[in-house]
Amino acid sequence: MSRDSYFATWLRFCLCNFAPVTRKIKTKDMDKKQLSRIALTAVLLFVAWMVTKSIVMPVWGQLLVYLVPYIIISYDVVVEAIEEGIGERNPFNEDFLMCVATIGALLIGFLPGAEPQFPEAVFVMLFFQVGELFEDYAEDRSKRSINDLMDIRPDVANVERGGEVTAVDPKTVAVGETVVVRPGEKVPMDGTITDGVSSLNTVALTGESVPRDVGVGDDVLSGCINISGVLRVKVGKSFGDSTASKIIKLVEESAENKSRSETFIRRFSRVYTPIVVFLAIGVAFVPPFFCDSYGQGLATWVYRALSFLVVSCPCALVISVPLSFFGGIGGASRKGILIKGGNYMDALARLSTVVFDKTGTLTQGVFAVDAIHPEAIDADDLLHLTAHAEEYSTHPIASALRAAFGNATFKDAALGNVSATNIGELLADGCRLDNVKEIAGQGIRATVNGHAVSVGNVKLMEASGAKVTECVKCENAVGTIIHVAVDGVYAGHIVIADKVKADSRDAIAGLKGLGVEKTVMLTGDHERVAARVAEDLGLDEYHASLLPQDKVEWVERLISAKSNGSTLAFVGDGINDAPVLARADVGIAMGALGADAAIEAADVVLMDDKPSKIAMAVHIARRTIANARQNSTFAIAVKVVILVLVATGVLGSLAMPLAVFGDVGVMVLCVLNAMRTLRV
Repeated sequence: MSRDSYFATWLRFCLCNFAPVTRKIKTKDMDKKQLSRIALTAVLLFVAWMVTKSIVMPVWGQLLVYLVPYIIISYDVVVEAIEEGIGERNPFNEDFLMCVATIGALLIGFLPGAEPQFPEAVFVMLFFQVGELFEDYAEDRSKRSINDLMDIRPDVANVERGGEVTAVDPKTVAVGETVVVRPGEKVPMDGTITDGVSSLNTVALTGESVPRDVGVGDDVLSGCINISGVLRVKVGKSFGDSTASKIIKLVEESAENKSRSETFIRRFSRVYTPIVVFLAIGVAFVPPFFCDSYGQGLATWVYRALSFLVVSCPCALVISVPLSFFGGIGGASRKGILIKGGNYMDALARLSTVVFDKTGTLTQGVFAVDAIHPEAIDADDLLHLTAHAEEYSTHPIASALRAAFGNATFKDAALGNVSATNIGELLADGCRLDNVKEIAGQGIRATVNGHAVSVGNVKLMEASGAKVTECVKCENAVGTIIHVAVDGVYAGHIVIADKVKADSRDAIAGLKGLGVEKTVMLTGDHERVAARVAEDLGLDEYHASLLPQDKVEWVERLISAKSNGSTLAFVGDGINDAPVLARADVGIAMGALGADAAIEAADVVLMDDKPSKIAMAVHIARRTIANARQNSTFAIAVKVVILVLVATGVLGSLAMPLAVFGDVGVMVLCVLNAMRTLRV
């Protein structure tokens, strides 16, 4: 199945999976054809009316005149009613009900004492098709908002093979190969620039219009557009695992997670429509028993029953409510906020507590070595050992240690190089590394040049048998302290500094402005650093020196303490945040630099790593929920009023026109209202 056909299928599922209503996505050519049919039918309806008013003819003659415009405007509806209503034993879909109502109106004129309703029958079907046209327009708008997202995934990758650049399917490019990205082309896969300097347009991923300058050594994400220079990128992830593919997958899967409102509408329509249909049957055949003549009374009440059927169609509900959520999800995606389903819209709208991780979430996660305080060995050798132990860690602190090591000169004699015959991996400087083990919430253990090296927090030092000594120089330090033990002896510590993100304060202020009651920070960092960050950002509370399981426990406590009906969100970016992201009512992950495990576990992904986008996501969610409620309330209220008026006979000959408004007119108004969620 092609990408476009797959998306059309998915969009149809998203919009119509909630009720006994099935619609087909129409192309622009089909829309033009439908518009032509509507115009032709309107002209023929007017001609038929003029003919029947000017020429006296029997009822069957009038029927033949009006059958021409009726067939032109209704043949597709009749076919779908037969295939989907009768063929699939689902008589309560709108096509079947509309056919019954209009065909009944065509035949009612043959009842004794009844007035022909031929113009009304054609007009009902005509207005129904006008409503379909408006619906198609709204669907196309929503489809385009997501198709823009679909376009971020390139179809071609220029890969260097055998000294030549060859255009191939990106799916065939292996990790480690080099792709060439020329100006104007999309980056096909995530990777690292090995040659070239340029600017990247990241608006499709992050919603930010400001280009990002990149050069050798910078990581780039698939879906970005190269603006200027030629880039050579070493592929770091396969096509299926690249950012663009994951974004598309997340958006596609969002249709599977229904909101409470959508679920309610589905249940409501399953009960509402059959009840109304059986009431219409009762309206048609029971009241005539109380009339002077059953035959004459039957004509009157059948007309009311047909009007009853027209207004009973739940299309305004089953289309506009899912469309509201679909529009909200699409609008958020254009701002770099990926919401994985309507149910998470519900949860976001009811947020009362937001819990943050610190490193990489509220802070930049771009660390630098601020100070080295050795105890048992030389400072250079302390950094040397520490950097090698962190050789393969993806943590930002590990990156800072490796960067500091790469910018310094070291004395090899202090530790002594080992021969290549030793078991382990030979590093670039001749050192050996093996037995690497990462301990969640504590740090890393490894063997470097035969020395057992432990790098992490105080808990790891205690587990390694090393006694941490107090450091006077670190009393006022605001950075993260990395302790190091060599062969079970405390060797010193390294101070790593991090900076608060520029918009973290705006994020906290924005959430409080939206009425969020509590903002909390949970971090594995020590007390002093956590207190400084919490005070700087205006957080309500914080808890430091936590292991991953400790964070889960604190989230459990906060969930039990929040008010009924409200929700809790956790915001994180690391692998160790995956358990707590999954436990929270809403898990929010930093997608640009965040770990894949965190993104998979999260319910909302922020593609530009800006915490201020959380407040925007909450605003979008609340507006979407409000829009869906407006549509539901308006549609149900209007239908109930019209149903009562039709059943009581108050409307008289206006019953059918008002019934048409109660169905198609209300649907058009609700769809137009739902389209407002596309604007963010």
